[in-house]
Amino acid sequence: MRARPGAPLTIGEFFDGVRAGRLVVQRCASCGELAVPPKAVCPGCQAVVWERVPLVGDGALLSFTVIRVAPRHVAAEAPYIVAIARMSEGVSLLGRMVDMAIDGARVGLPVRFVPPADATADPPVIAFRPRYMRSVR
Repeated sequence: MRARPGAPLTIGEFFDGVRAGRLVVQRCASCGELAVPPKAVCPGCQAVVWERVPLVGDGALLSFTVIRVAPRHVAAEAPYIVAIARMSEGVSLLGRMVDMAIDGARVGLPVRFVPPADATADPPVIAFRPRYMRSVR
């Protein structure tokens, strides 16, 4: 189903893009502000008309934490890093660092979005790897 022009991006559409290896967010057609997660009303100017725009996928680690005691369904994956990445377009996304040692994380580390390891997960896990590495997926 195709979204009607100007309609807000849905969470489902956002995660469908993630599953397909794309980051698509919404931009206010009035003031140009990006909104992630999707919103019905622009937080900058209160307009309600949106455009879908792709993100390049590059950013930098803004903050992170190491999960050593994980929820039962992912306990075998611990320890792992949950991070907030500030994307080059200015929005921040929560995701998981992959393809790196736990002690390699540092604020400011250049990162790149990578498609989720399990595209069937609901919702899929947004993942980042250090930008200087080639993807192993």
